[in-house]
Amino acid sequence: RPVSCSSFVPLLRRMSYLILKRGFDLVFSLVLLVTCALLMAVIALVVWLDSPGKIIYTQIRLGYGGKPFTIYKFRSMQQSTAPDDAKWTSENDTRITRVGHILRLTHLDELPQLLNILMGQMSFVGTRPEVPRYVRQYTPQMLATLLLPAGVTSQASIRYKDEDRLLDSSADPDRTYVEQVLPGKMEYNLNSLLDFSLWQDLKTMVQTVGAVLH
Repeated sequence: RPVSCSSFVPLLRRMSYLILKRGFDLVFSLVLLVTCALLMAVIALVVWLDSPGKIIYTQIRLGYGGKPFTIYKFRSMQQSTAPDDAKWTSENDTRITRVGHILRLTHLDELPQLLNILMGQMSFVGTRPEVPRYVRQYTPQMLATLLLPAGVTSQASIRYKDEDRLLDSSADPDRTYVEQVLPGKMEYNLNSLLDFSLWQDLKTMVQTVGAVLH
């Protein structure tokens, strides 16, 4: 059944959940930043030693309310060929560094996004933020995902954790992403908006850890 953007307007009235969600994000991100500080320092050192360039890679994404923000990741590619909005990064991309392959495989490159969460730009669980050019191709239904904060992980992220392999086999990865992967991910994202709660967030976080370990 098609779901219109207006169907999700009641989400904005559930302020108690949003306040609780923000409180959880704030406390847990602080805890993880402290407990993972040594690990992040080691990763930063290894990235710096592995190839010349900046340690942190930044990119503009669109989040809550469609507002742009800068997302942070540990750099996993050669500095001179760092990906931008115009090129898809495949799993076997030769631009990925030796350390970058490990960081991407373990998702440790995402750790700096704890800062995005701490600053209120992201949440632990929510629709993964896209670059502007993909958001411009959202249908009215897809725009409903911007009614809640963007997330580091989601059910869609778990289901499509191997999307790079699908795109690697495509003659036109960008088109495949827009026409096949994105609509599939959005189906999970929209369904999550209909049944969101702190319990569901915690469940998704645990499932994400399991998926990464697997």
